[in-house]
This record gives sequence, C-alpha cells and structure tokens, in this order.
Amino acid sequence: MRSVSIVGIGQLPVEKASSRSLAELGANVVRTAMEDAGISRVDALFAGNMLSDEMQGQKHIAALIADEAGLIGIEAMQGRAAMASGAAALRMAFLAVASGEADLAVAVGAEKMSEGVAEPALSKALDVRREVPDGATMISRSADLMRMYMERYKVPEEGFVNFPVIAHSNARTNPQALFRKGVTPRKVRRSRLVHPPLRLMHCSPICDGAAAVIMAPSDEARAYSDHPVRLLGSSVVIDHFRVEDRKDPLWSEAAYASAQKAFRQANVNRNDVSFFEVHDAFSIMACLQLEAAGFAEPGEGWRLADEKRIRLRGDIPITTMGGLKARGHPIGATGLYQACEIVMQLTHRAGKNQVKNAKVGMMQSIGGAATTVFTHIFGV
Repeated sequence: MRSVSIVGIGQLPVEKASSRSLAELGANVVRTAMEDAGISRVDALFAGNMLSDEMQGQKHIAALIADEAGLIGIEAMQGRAAMASGAAALRMAFLAVASGEADLAVAVGAEKMSEGVAEPALSKALDVRREVPDGATMISRSADLMRMYMERYKVPEEGFVNFPVIAHSNARTNPQALFRKGVTPRKVRRSRLVHPPLRLMHCSPICDGAAAVIMAPSDEARAYSDHPVRLLGSSVVIDHFRVEDRKDPLWSEAAYASAQKAFRQANVNRNDVSFFEVHDAFSIMACLQLEAAGFAEPGEGWRLADEKRIRLRGDIPITTMGGLKARGHPIGATGLYQACEIVMQLTHRAGKNQVKNAKVGMMQSIGGAATTVFTHIFGV
C-alpha cells in the first residue's frame, strides 16, 4: 500500500438553505479542491451523501456531481454509511490511491437537508423493522444515552453545558460556519427541551453544505502542494446495529476499536494527538467518543468539557472550527469538512482557530447510533 497525502481542499460556507442544487454544491467544491492542487483532472471521484434520494428524489449522485464538474470518463462511486457517508467517501478515495488504482482521487461530500423533513429520513439509520415502529429517532436514542449517562455517573445536566458553548465559541471565527455567534451557559440551560434531558442547544442543526479533498501518493504530493498532509491511519469498525443489543450502551466499542486500529496504522497514541475533531451531532456523542478513544475514563468525558480542557488552548482541543454543532452538520458532507479543517490546522491556515504546534489531527465520524465509526488520523 502506498502512503497517501491530501494535496487540495475545497469547502463552501454551511447554509440553512442553499440556492444551489445538490450537484452544484458538490461540483463547486470539487473544482475548488482541484484548483487548490493545481490540477484539471482526477482519476476517480467518491461522493458521500445520505439523503439525496429522500430529499431530492435523486440517486446516482456521484456520477451527477462528476458530470457537473466536467469530469467525464472517470471512475465515480458513492459512499454511504448514514451520517458517516462523508468519511466513507474519504476512506474510498484513500484506498483507491493507496492501492495504486488511482493516482489522483477526489472525495466529496454534499448534502441539502433543507428540501424536506429531515428527522424521518435520518431515523432510517436505525432499524426500520425493530426500532423505528416504536418511535425511535436519532434524537430519542441520543436522549436515552444522555439520561442513562447522567443516572449511572451521577452527572448533572450542567455537566454537558460547555460542549455547545465551546463549539460555538470556535465557530465565531470560522467563515465556513453556520452559527458565528457565541452562546452562554445560560442560553444552553434555557434552550428548549427537545426530548428530555436533551435540549435544543445539545443538537446539531439541519443545514446544507459541501466539502472536498484531493488525494495523491505521498511521494508525488509536493508536485501538487507545498504543504501536503499525510493520511496516517484510516479505519472503520461496526458495533451491534441496535443499541440495546450491546453489552454496555454507554461504551462505544466501534469508536474504541476504530481508534485503536487507526493509532496502530499511524504509529501514534492518544498522547501524540494535537486535536480531535469529534462527531458532536449531540453533546452526549462527543462525551462518549472522548472516553472510547482514550482521552477520558468512562464516566469522566464530561469533565473535559466542564473543566474547559477541550477548548482551543486546552489539553485536547475538539471541534476546533465549530464542529457539527456550530459549523453545521450537512450529513454527507460532514466527514469532508472535518478533513478540510484538519488540513487547515496542520498547515497553519486556521487563522484565529489555530491549535498551537498542531502536528497530528484525528477525526471520528459516526453512522447511526454509533453503529459505524470511522477514524482518520493525519500528520505532517
């Protein structure tokens, strides 16, 4: 397997409702990423998208984006792993270049969630025969986990307040973020209860967006970029599909195993990680990932937020550009936004959001109720 590097990135500001079509969103960032790499052609395109057939009535989205971008005659395929579809496309592009099947590949994620009712579509990431008929949704599942966590570890609701506060603080200086205003702990506490104990400010928004990265063999990367970023580790692991079938619902075995596998591939450990882009679709998910990835003991992840150790100048910065909560979570694009943000951090292009001495960046992307977890580790 060849070493692989990212040599170009492209992203659009996340919007509540974009005037562009889904194909236009995807093609725009593909062209931007190609311009960043100084190329006019790629061998393959891999697209991450979850909801196009639900929201736009459109399938075959990878070929559509490639056509819109003027890339006729290339390989184009779609990656789907529910909310981790962007990370699936990222891994597909990585494997294509690492294996030698492609010399230049683009991973693109695009999603338009504004053109329909999102929650019923998102709920299809759960078991539609055994969970959804009983009223299960992604919101209710996350609320259940938060309630269980609070009860088991005797954590007050206040313990989760700083997850969204820190995310919004970081988003203020990210020009791509949907929410560029800070929030106070009081605003989080007073936000509407969506599904007790889960409040609105603990939930990521419905939005539109697109992001893309270009990958090339590392030994050729400097032909395209003065500051290439190596993809050191890429892994994906699944858990039992239904939360109730797991030995411990509050322990994400997939997040743990995926992180450990990526650490081994990258030849690093958690102490080497400069920052961690978590999948904070809900505050409880960020907390559980911090524990599963080894940055906190079980029942202690909330303390990293409570003690503000996850802020930009903290021990383990997370959501450095606002995360899913404040940058936004356009489902299929999220994994590619995370990858773009890591590249910006490692090439010292993150502006006021720059993590000091950033050398190793880690991201996790989650599909379903932590059923599928991708881990990617990058370095310079």
